[in-house]
Amino acid sequence: MQEEIAQRLIDLNQRFYQSLAAPFAETRGRLQSGVLRVLEGLRGDERILDLGCGNGELAAELARRGHAGSYVGVDFSAELLAIARENAVGAMEAEFLQGDLAEGEWGLETGDFDLVTAFAVLHHIPGRARWRALLEQVRGRLGAGGRLVHSNWQFLNSARLRERVQPWEAAGLADEDVDAGDYLLDWRRDGAGLRYVHHFSEAELAELAAASGFQVVETFRSDGDTGDLGLYGVWEASLQVASTKKDWNE
Repeated sequence: MQEEIAQRLIDLNQRFYQSLAAPFAETRGRLQSGVLRVLEGLRGDERILDLGCGNGELAAELARRGHAGSYVGVDFSAELLAIARENAVGAMEAEFLQGDLAEGEWGLETGDFDLVTAFAVLHHIPGRARWRALLEQVRGRLGAGGRLVHSNWQFLNSARLRERVQPWEAAGLADEDVDAGDYLLDWRRDGAGLRYVHHFSEAELAELAAASGFQVVETFRSDGDTGDLGLYGVWEASLQVASTKKDWNE
């Protein structure tokens, strides 16, 4: 993907989450079942880095559960971060930072984490080079035995969601401008908007894990009425970065 196109997609998503932060946050009042499954497996004292923390619902749930470890949430949307800070409850040590994950700017100086979460994040970042750059940063932030848990939207599994797919011309782009698996979805609640989303396959994620220095511990599907609208991965750092057939720097 050309850099100019990638930047246009990043700008598109930033405009969406800035202009529609409030109605979007209203649709995220509860955690997905796959996220709750992840939380059930925690000890309760992990140092957590939550990438794309949005309205802070994960932090709020951790606080309700009496989580004793530290928490740092990162998101580029100042509007969503303001909502997250309002939602922060309890005595859990929580910090919210503004950072652009697509550009590698986290607003975070140091820190080793037991758990890095990236729920519904990677599918909003365009291009293989940025996927790998983000994951390599995550790998460098993990402490010994630390893990990355992420989810990616499987919207093509839903007939209702497939109806929200729009032609790229609606964003001033053409099919040949974007990569295979890239889609443009509309928003229809309390305003109109467009978002870029990549539909990952399990095989694609496994190859990306190897290319960025991770090994896949577990993969599972969850979320939605059909239980398959989210593709989850539990990864941990491997000892070496495997070579792959694809050039992940393109």
